[in-house]
Amino acid sequence: MANQLVIWSIISALSALILNLFVRLVLGITRNNKKAVAFFHPYTNDGGGGERVLWCAVKGVQEERPDLDCAIYTGDHDASPDSLMARAVDRFGVKLRSPPKVIHLYKRKWIEETTYPRFTMIGQSLGSVYLSIEALSKYTPLYYFDTSGYAFTYPIARMFGCKVICYTHYPTISLDMLSRVRARSSMYNNDTLIARSIWLSRCKVVYYKVFSWLYGLVGSCAHLAMVNSSWTASHIEKLWGIPDRIKRVYPPCDTSGLQELPLERSRKPLTIISVAQFRPEKGHVLQLEAFSAAIKRLNADELRPKLLLVGSCRNKADEERVQNLKNRATELEIDDDVEFHVNVMYRDLVRLLGGAVAGIHSMIDEHFGISVVEYMAAGAIPIAHDSAGPKMDIVVEETGFLAVDLEQYSDAILNVVRMEETDRMKMAAAARKRAERFSEQQFYEDFNAAVRPILHR
Repeated sequence: MANQLVIWSIISALSALILNLFVRLVLGITRNNKKAVAFFHPYTNDGGGGERVLWCAVKGVQEERPDLDCAIYTGDHDASPDSLMARAVDRFGVKLRSPPKVIHLYKRKWIEETTYPRFTMIGQSLGSVYLSIEALSKYTPLYYFDTSGYAFTYPIARMFGCKVICYTHYPTISLDMLSRVRARSSMYNNDTLIARSIWLSRCKVVYYKVFSWLYGLVGSCAHLAMVNSSWTASHIEKLWGIPDRIKRVYPPCDTSGLQELPLERSRKPLTIISVAQFRPEKGHVLQLEAFSAAIKRLNADELRPKLLLVGSCRNKADEERVQNLKNRATELEIDDDVEFHVNVMYRDLVRLLGGAVAGIHSMIDEHFGISVVEYMAAGAIPIAHDSAGPKMDIVVEETGFLAVDLEQYSDAILNVVRMEETDRMKMAAAARKRAERFSEQQFYEDFNAAVRPILHR
């Protein structure tokens, strides 16, 4: 079934491409592209850092070119101009100048991972081609702006006569992923069956190499590629081969609003917060296990901390993941010490951050780490994974802790719990100061400087 879906996706995409080429090139018909910027963001309710970038990018374009219409390609059928404008304010505190146009997409299933139990990466990529044809056939703008990482749509947008701009949070495939398959490491993108087999691992290496070549080919079609971190920039430069068109623009973090929170925190209860979408790569199980290990090491007279898991659910699979995490907390006998806050409003997130003494993050090779910056701006000491964005751009020694395994995370949690208040305040103040470089205002300045040459061309 999975192979049939992939084959059908390829046939559908190629058929649509051939038909469009015939109309445009053979018959000589050209399109009158609308004076607009259209943002390709099929999931406008994912609630993560990518959605914050979307709304800040829309606002940035509206301020830079108020004469251009802004449109959103979305597969959320309940989305409307007013509801999306309200969502930007309610969830992220971003006030748009005017409601965006909404272009509803009805073929989103072709980019859903559940559609491709096998060959998920290539299946979703080819599915995005099919979805972009639907989008661009309904509404063809002057500027096509991808904020979701669907690089295979860029040649299609070029074919429709658009200037292509993208904001890439992370490469669809990275050199790290390839090295892990070679090393036969079992992870969320490399299941145990493949990792244990030399033959299957070799086949997957070939698959990854071919995909890397295709990814570089389509990515090079972008007129401007903004990336969110030093780690992402290094991978995209190697894969796409367009260093002169790549600009590093740190994502917008609500540092100004969060910096107004007092650094003083109540220690009853002593709260540690985790802010991340409920997705497998975010490493929530590690957080629960490290938290449990830390609690077991506490002395009888020491304060028992509380862990808040805060995040959004995109679909039923995410909801099931939350239930599995609750079950794991029960198995670890920490269910009374763990709270789950799902799909919270922005004001509630601020309130929760304002009460936390520390924030925990555990994703390996997190492309940037907006939540880590939010911890720092809010005055919560970060405990982040010692890789990629948090390591290369965000956390330094005097501003927080970096960890890679259960023991190191457990040690970091205990360090925060046992830290003298004066030392905690000093570290929290240093972290808050460093977070200023990732402010929303800084994003607008860097974003507008990057897009200006394209939008005014």
